Amino acid sequence: QEQLVESGGGLVQAGGSLRLSCTGSGRTFSMYAMGWFRQAPGKEREFVASITWSGGSTAYANPVKDRFSISRDNAKSTAYLQMNSLKSEDTAVYYCAADSYAYRRVAPGPSDFRSWGQGTQVTVSS
Repeated sequence: QEQLVESGGGLVQAGGSLRLSCTGSGRTFSMYAMGWFRQAPGKEREFVASITWSGGSTAYANPVKDRFSISRDNAKSTAYLQMNSLKSEDTAVYYCAADSYAYRRVAPGPSDFRSWGQGTQVTVSS
């Protein structure tokens, strides 16, 4: 599986934007759906967004719908999470992960993801 590294986190003012990147080191990146998750202090890790292996379909958690956008560039083995209109509630460590099943046609559930990255901190000030 892919070795994943997240980057792009930081401190941003509420209402601002941030773009996270997740880069895989292997050559099989394009075979798997990718997902973004986040974990706030004292809370469980939660699903944020996902994108199919081809990039043809996306899914979002309700709290981020219409604000976040997931995309991927398989030629660069990178997935992105564009975050707009950020709120203080978005503060968390953000993780990316790859699906455990290649070329999945059915949207994967949160438990299907593997190969978690180290995470990148996103802090949104009020």
